Amino acid sequence: MEALEGQAGDAMPCQAFFTQLPLVVDLDSVSCFGRSIQAPVTKLVLHLFFFAALADDGYCCHGEYVGMPIPTPSSTAMNASISTRMALLNAGRAASSSKRFFSTSPVRRTIVDISTLPDRIVPHYQQSQTSSLLSLHWPQPPRNILLMPKLHAPHVVVSALEFAKHIHSNYPGLNLVFERHVANKIHENLPFPIYTADPSESTLHFARKIDLVTTMGGDGTILRAASLFAQQTMVPPILSFSMGTLGFLGEWKFDEYKRAWRECYMSGSPVTVEDLVAPHTQAAITSRRFDQHDGNTDDQSPGWDSVRGNGKSMGLFRTSKVLLRNRLRVGIYDAQGRNISEQLIPTSTAEPDLDPPVPGEDGHGDGVVPSARPSVGGGIPPPLHAINEVTIDRGVHPHLAIIDIYVNDQPLTEAVADGIIISTPTGSTAYSLSAGGSIVHPLVKSLLITPISPRSLSFRPLVLPLHTKVTLKLSKRNRGRELPVSIDGKRRVGVSIGMEVRVEGERLERTADGWRGGVPCVIRSSSRGDSEGISQDDDSWVGGLNGLLKFNYPFGDPGEIH
Repeated sequence: MEALEGQAGDAMPCQAFFTQLPLVVDLDSVSCFGRSIQAPVTKLVLHLFFFAALADDGYCCHGEYVGMPIPTPSSTAMNASISTRMALLNAGRAASSSKRFFSTSPVRRTIVDISTLPDRIVPHYQQSQTSSLLSLHWPQPPRNILLMPKLHAPHVVVSALEFAKHIHSNYPGLNLVFERHVANKIHENLPFPIYTADPSESTLHFARKIDLVTTMGGDGTILRAASLFAQQTMVPPILSFSMGTLGFLGEWKFDEYKRAWRECYMSGSPVTVEDLVAPHTQAAITSRRFDQHDGNTDDQSPGWDSVRGNGKSMGLFRTSKVLLRNRLRVGIYDAQGRNISEQLIPTSTAEPDLDPPVPGEDGHGDGVVPSARPSVGGGIPPPLHAINEVTIDRGVHPHLAIIDIYVNDQPLTEAVADGIIISTPTGSTAYSLSAGGSIVHPLVKSLLITPISPRSLSFRPLVLPLHTKVTLKLSKRNRGRELPVSIDGKRRVGVSIGMEVRVEGERLERTADGWRGGVPCVIRSSSRGDSEGISQDDDSWVGGLNGLLKFNYPFGDPGEIH
């Protein structure tokens, strides 16, 4: 049985189909990896998996016990008796002129807990005098990537698998992370391990581990990604591909995914190149840092030089642009003034990864909320954050809601309406726009108060400074009803008379670790500038107004209007 002695070697690159050939071998023991494994029975079943190889004309074999190359088993051989299969094995040994070992590593279609991954790499965001956008700089290549395809969209899942296989094979050292319910559905289709977290702890682990988020879907998928970090003050960058219904927030088309990913991954790598697109430009240098004083090197993770192919580095001055989208800080308080935000629940059972807020610190230190669970007499839940809007409405009740509105603790008005929307500039093109609110550029630091079908025609939408404190309180004239409050359409809770919804703009702070606050979204870099060389930041925003929202679209045939 010396021919069955296995050795861990590099397998030939394989793909396409595989067949399984069970072999029953009479032996008392078998040697594997230099160790003698005793067999308690006289027959040992070996399952050899054969893969069609791309190189040479040989075959590679994955299994627990492996040996010499064996000719491709035909359908006749697959149905042959045990003695015939043993003869086939012996023929393979005789035909082998040189000893060739095979990989003993199986195809790893497994799901691994995210806690085994290294902690996240926090990127740097640099300001420029020529742009209102920030420049993305990775101190080292990102490793842990959260991939979020649109739910209930099989064609998007197929694209997500294509994307995952591409970046895993071309960008070494990447760890692909999925939400639990997504990972359970797709892991059998990926020939490498993927990572996930238990839904009860996903928001904590994602905040500690994820370097970059990639979404594939519409605006709702981006909201779903932002909601996973709604309790955190430091959100990883979001690279979005527009594959949904509208996609006003999506920056890239999926057929551009190779370029989009390369630009984001290589952003700020310490290499200058002459041409970003050419296939044979200067290769990226290693990320190993050489200390001139003691000669030490740091090679804890693959460097940019490990990326397959040349010309992928963008250089120090060719970085991805980031739009830091403002968010709202939201707190729900009962009639006694106690924060009850932990009572918020997901609006859909399809999104179990949205945890309720948990008592703990309010985003200090590394910007990650501790993992303490709710308890009687526990700490104050951290504030939630909304990237789009906070709404309170009459729900299923036929009567108008009566809501007292306070601005900076000063009474503004008693609103009698179907509801009230408080939105960010990002959310100004969502529910607020449908209710008659203004369209506000996302770089304008502000928040909006928009009534939903108010009784008074003089109740007009308002645009206020970002850090204005707005309080919505259910009036005593509200007939004792409980009204629903929704945060980005992802979490909801019912509020009754005397309860308050307190909202204010999240503060953006520049710390030694980078920016704290907001949602950094990777956007297309403008290729145009004015006569003074000043970059233009609103190409995609203006294009979205015209192309998607049909802003001021004329009646009739546009070609006949002059």
